[in-house]
Amino acid sequence: MSKTLLLAILASVVALIAAPDAQCEESKPAMTTEAKALLKPERSGLLPIDGLNYYFAIYGKGEPLLLLHGGLGSTDMFAPILPKFAEHRTVIAVDLQGHGRTALGERAFGLEAMGNDMAAIVKALGYDKVDVMGYSLGGGVALRMAVQHPEAVRRLVMMSTGYAADGFYDEMRPQQAQVSAAAAPFMKDTPMYKSYVAVAPKPEDFPKLLDALGNFMRNDYDFSADVPKLKMPVMLVYGDSDMYKPEHEIKFFQLLGGGLKDAGWMRENLSQNRLAILPNRTHYDVFLAPELAATTLPFLDGQTKVKTWDEMVNE
Repeated sequence: MSKTLLLAILASVVALIAAPDAQCEESKPAMTTEAKALLKPERSGLLPIDGLNYYFAIYGKGEPLLLLHGGLGSTDMFAPILPKFAEHRTVIAVDLQGHGRTALGERAFGLEAMGNDMAAIVKALGYDKVDVMGYSLGGGVALRMAVQHPEAVRRLVMMSTGYAADGFYDEMRPQQAQVSAAAAPFMKDTPMYKSYVAVAPKPEDFPKLLDALGNFMRNDYDFSADVPKLKMPVMLVYGDSDMYKPEHEIKFFQLLGGGLKDAGWMRENLSQNRLAILPNRTHYDVFLAPELAATTLPFLDGQTKVKTWDEMVNE
């Protein structure tokens, strides 16, 4: 298999976005001194959870927000937007199994197990209930955490996340099935590999991580029966050119009770759940969108009041 094909396969499946330090200088947004200060964790370390040692870092002050990254990424991938959230929230960023500073270990790689792990991490850090925001793979983990431990999740945001394997565009499924350790030798010069080995406790596990992701993605899954069980407010966020079919995104929203009828003149039929489609964004950069904080923070803060037409006229 050619290097080009292997990288194309990986790029179609996971967010192959380098940590900010690996991005070209021209693409880095300007960062103020205050923002840089917010990127220094108030607390960080490793937590032993079910046979794994999870890396966590806590930033800022305010209501707790658990932040979960995408596949082949780490907490570092949120650096450009993290200061915006840390200005308002205590952000608890976690490196998922086999990613960043969390070793892969010998345990099976799966959403359900990691969902349980996140609830255990929250409890171990002294929180009874947190808001949760996950992107891609992290969104799947956030979904399972909310389904399996609803008592621990106040509000849930899932970015570029599907509820079933058939939500991907059809041509992607055969590509997903080919992901394996065979890609590792071709990735030595990529920012994905470089950012991994820079922080991983066992850099030699990179091929094993690719195998774990490949095995994970070859499994069909369908959580449609679980989605309606989510009683906490939920927000879905996608790019308008995401890797999920638009009809899948809409169906996800409908399974949550949204998009089923007109909200009404007095917003009497308005769902507690939200759907956001960010323009000019793909699966691979939606988590970097500057407008992401402005889109999600009002939801996370429980803000639903908006000015009506009548109020504006009367003013």
